[in-house]
Amino acid sequence: MGRGSVGIRGPRLHNGCMKARNGRGRGLAKTLLGGALVFAGIAHLTFARRDFQAQVPDFVPLEPDTTVVASGIAEITLGTALAVSQGKRAGTVGRIAAVFFAAVFPGNVSQYTQRRSAFGLDTDRKRFARLFFQPVLIVAALWSTRA
Repeated sequence: MGRGSVGIRGPRLHNGCMKARNGRGRGLAKTLLGGALVFAGIAHLTFARRDFQAQVPDFVPLEPDTTVVASGIAEITLGTALAVSQGKRAGTVGRIAAVFFAAVFPGNVSQYTQRRSAFGLDTDRKRFARLFFQPVLIVAALWSTRA
């Protein structure tokens, strides 16, 4: 098969172009996810602090504000690390981000089960739909870092 042809296993491009495009996509996703985490962390500490408090499950042994501040600091740190990490370190940071997204999922479940309105999630339908976004974040963290 020649240059730019399609084989049984999919497109074969000259000089690894497909790999380069996929790598750029992963890098862009990693940077966007890192930026989103930094933004969310800043929101935890400032303008959306009360909304984030509504997501803290009752079983968390800390005050909701303490939990929100700690989570905000963790998100800023994790987002920065995600955006700038390279190679094997990126994979490690991606796994940590995936674990973090899984760890905060009970907050989303609590918001749904306790019918707490925040972030425009003011109906059971909206709060339920939000639950399906968390697995997307987990996959994005792992995929974008090749973890």
